[in-house]
Parts: sequence; C-alpha cells; structure tokens
Amino acid sequence: MSESQSLPELCRFGALEVVDLLARGEVSPLELVEAAARRIETTDGAINALPTLCLERAREHARRIMAEGPKVERPAPWLGGLPVAIKDLEDVAGVRTTYGSPIYAEHVPARSDILVERLESRGAIVVGKSNTPEFGAGASTFNEVFGKTRNPWNLDKSVAGSSGGSAAAVAAGQVWLASGSDLGGSLRTPAGFNAVVGLRPSPGRVARGPAPLPFSTLSVAGPIARNAADAALFLDAMSGQHPEDPLSLPVPAASFLEAARAPQRPARIAYSPDLGLFPVEREVAGICLQAAERFAAMGVVVEEACPDLSDAVPVFQTLRAALYAAEMAPLLEGHRALLKPEVIWNTEKGLALSAAEIGRAELARAALYRRVSAFFETYDLLLCPTAIVAPFDVDVRYVEEVEGHRFDNYVEWIGITFVITLTACPALSVPAGFTAEGLPVGLQIVGPPRGEARALAAAALLEQATGIAEALPIDPRPAGHGAAAS
Repeated sequence: MSESQSLPELCRFGALEVVDLLARGEVSPLELVEAAARRIETTDGAINALPTLCLERAREHARRIMAEGPKVERPAPWLGGLPVAIKDLEDVAGVRTTYGSPIYAEHVPARSDILVERLESRGAIVVGKSNTPEFGAGASTFNEVFGKTRNPWNLDKSVAGSSGGSAAAVAAGQVWLASGSDLGGSLRTPAGFNAVVGLRPSPGRVARGPAPLPFSTLSVAGPIARNAADAALFLDAMSGQHPEDPLSLPVPAASFLEAARAPQRPARIAYSPDLGLFPVEREVAGICLQAAERFAAMGVVVEEACPDLSDAVPVFQTLRAALYAAEMAPLLEGHRALLKPEVIWNTEKGLALSAAEIGRAELARAALYRRVSAFFETYDLLLCPTAIVAPFDVDVRYVEEVEGHRFDNYVEWIGITFVITLTACPALSVPAGFTAEGLPVGLQIVGPPRGEARALAAAALLEQATGIAEALPIDPRPAGHGAAAS
C-alpha cells in the first residue's frame, strides 16, 4: 500500500497484528511512529489524552532498531518497534514528566522508570506521556498543568482515572498499548469507562522504581490495551525480576499471551452485583449481570457469591492514608498551596494516624487475604462491576451520590475496585456492554492469587461473546452521538 493509504490503516490494527507485521518486515518502526503521530494529531485536540509528546525521541529509537537489523539477538517477548504511551506518573528519560502537578510542571528526569527501561529494551517505542490527575490522586483525569481528558465515546464525559489518558489514547487508536498504574482502581476504572482492557497485576509482577517505598504492595503498574490478547502481550513485555525491585517476580513458565490466545473455560465462577458493600446504578448492574450470564451460556457454573469484605473499606482508607503520609508529607510541608485539596486531605488523614491504627489495619488485611484465598478454593474467578456508575460529566471532580447513598470523601465511590486491591489478587476490567446513552460499562474479573492468566483467559472468552473489542479504535464522538451496539 502507498504511505497515504497505509499509515491511517495501521492504527486500526491490533497490537498483535502490528507486531506480526513488524516481524515479517511488512512495516517499519518508523512508519508506525508516523502513523501514531498522525492519529494523535487528528484526535488529541478533542480528547487531550497525550499532552506531552516525544516524537523525535521516538523516531530516533525507531531508526536505531531499524539500523540494528534482524540479525541482532532480541529479548523475548520482542515488540519490534511498537509505539506506546507511558502514564505521566512514570519517568521517561529526557521527557517532561509532571506527575500532573504544578510542582513538577517543568520536570525532566535523567533516568527512566525501570518499567520504561524494560519496555524499551524489548522493542517498545515511547511516543508520549498520558494525562493523569495530580500524583494519580482521584478517579477523574484532570490537573492544573494540562487540564482535563475527555472520553472518546462521548466528549462530554469523564475518562475516570488515574490512568485516564492512557485508556482514552488506546480507545481512540493513538497508540496500540499504554501503561497505567493502579492503587485503588486507577487501571480498572478508566478501562471500564473507555471500553478497553486494563489489568491490575499481582504485586511484583511488573517491576517498577527505583521507588521510595519498594516494599509497598498497594500500587502496581500494568497494561492497557484494546483486547485481552494485546493486554497479555504487553504484560509479558512488562514482566520479570529486577534487582532494584525487591518484590519483583520471575517470568512464569507459560506466557500470558498463550492463556489469552487459547483461553480455557473456567469451571465455576462467582458473581456479585455489589461485593455486598456498594450502591450500583441500576443500568450498570443490569449490564454486568448480562455479561456474567454469558459465561453461564458457555456452560460455566455461575453463582452469586462473594468473600467477606465487610471491613475492607476502612482498612483500605487507613493504609492508603498511611501511604500518602509517607510519600507526600514533604510536599505538603513545602508546597501546600500547589496541592489539590484531595491530596491535602489524604495526607493529613495519614499524618493523624497512630501506629496502633495502622497495625490493626495491617492485621485486618492479613485476615481478609486468608478469607479471599479460601474463597478461591471454591471458585475460579470473582466477577463484579468495574465501576458503580457509567461515565459521568467531565466537569465533575468525583461522584458524591449513587442510588441515594452519599459518599464521605472523594475516593469512596471507587470502593468496588479498591477493596480488591487489598486482596493482592490480579484484577482486570473488560468491556461488558453499553448504556442506552452509548456509554461503556466494564466488568471486573478478579483472579486467584497470581492468577493473571486465568483472568485474561476469561476476558478473552467474554470478548468473543460480545464482539465489543472489534469496534475499536473509535473516532472521538460528540455528545448525543447515540448508543453503540453491544
């Protein structure tokens, strides 16, 4: 095909397809960088997903890969020169990295995060940084440096957060893959709001750092992709031990891609409409129930059940606040006027905690893990909604009320994901369907401990049943475009 024909079409292909084209020499890394650049130029004025680009750096990287030629021994898995986006919480050497904060508005790190180093060593080419809330705090993507990111399915709606820029960029076809991170749902909620796949892996599955708190297990990095197989490919490229991450895990014997490409049907899964804790919009609950019933139609035993998570909300809020106190106290002391109110609240909450309160929360988390581990002796997977609401107005900072229930703070509305964080179990969001207004709804699939492969396989099976992944990428849609087919 001619360049004018091929470049736009390359953005329509999935990551696996493009990596295969690269391996066969039918497309070059440089052509892919230019295809991404054109798609970003066409769409980002509407959605503001990738406010910082590093295209010349990407072109130089592409030329290096091309100059090395096919005879160079490559690490596996090899992405071959595939352009990706990196969340603006993760350092990229020589590229403006703001963490969404005015404090770091002109920050340019000298070294990349080890996740980025690993991805670039395996043939990923960074084309830009994706937008995020300030320090990743909050589940809607806006900040004082770059403004708000808009949902490509409806430009009047939120992309959620904090990996909202990454999810929107993937949904709109600006890049084939993007990194995200997840503390309380920051990969899963944006994936649900943008009809893509976002996977929170087990702590240690993806090495990160150098980190100020390398032994913390609450926040992890993971992949965002258009479908389960692409997410599995990216997770394979992210995975592996690293000496600077003391929790990092070895690469498993079987690749995650194998699990997604030839998915095994689970025998028995649990479905909970609310984890026994949270209000859920009626339409969202109905769509997620229909998605769970698709597994029953495959011959899977589906039962309404849930582990005992009754104390998970206060436990998470305590441990999250303690984490904020450890990481953010120096910034609160030196730059209070430049921090958003939610960050100040969470940090001060942490500073007010006693050692006894933190100790009790850690003990309660351990007991919760034992209950969840026992639950997965009976069930292969746990399913529930990714979010308790559909995408909301882009100008709303956070959800304050659902089905008559008012929340006490800015993070409580994502409790359906953050209580899963406490379990250390891998969890992903996969598209479940669309509301009558055409807004995406995600289904959260929680695997047993270290069970990423099982969760990815189930996501692949659901994709086959819904066909939603085939609708991606989408062109940004103004409000009132109409409902999408599911």
